[in-house]
Amino acid sequence: MKRAIYPGSFDPVTLGHLNIIKRAAAMFDELIVCVSVNSSKSAGLFTPEERVELIRKVTEDIPNVRVDCSRELLAAYAKRNRARVLVKGLRAVSDYEAEIQMAMVNAKLYPKLDTIFLYTSPKYAYLSST
Repeated sequence: MKRAIYPGSFDPVTLGHLNIIKRAAAMFDELIVCVSVNSSKSAGLFTPEERVELIRKVTEDIPNVRVDCSRELLAAYAKRNRARVLVKGLRAVSDYEAEIQMAMVNAKLYPKLDTIFLYTSPKYAYLSST
């Protein structure tokens, strides 16, 4: 089974996120959308549990999507869930610069883990959770 993880804060989930979810779900047998909780960041608009529920509602028609929440390092989460691919959405070159560094760290922590980057659809390129 090809399993991938699409991690993020999703505070709140946007149409851009949903676009990436739908496209990634078409590529894998299972896509885990993981609400990553970073204790060093501010609490945000929604609690992690509320974000999970919102994502579940907007993805209920996509049968191979599972929604979860994690406070652990992403590489450890991926290993525990036997996922070998992370999906990251990119809106701009500046997103790529930060994401490539994280991909290299995750690959160092879990060498079997690859990261793929999906560009956002142009109509969502200027949409941000913040």
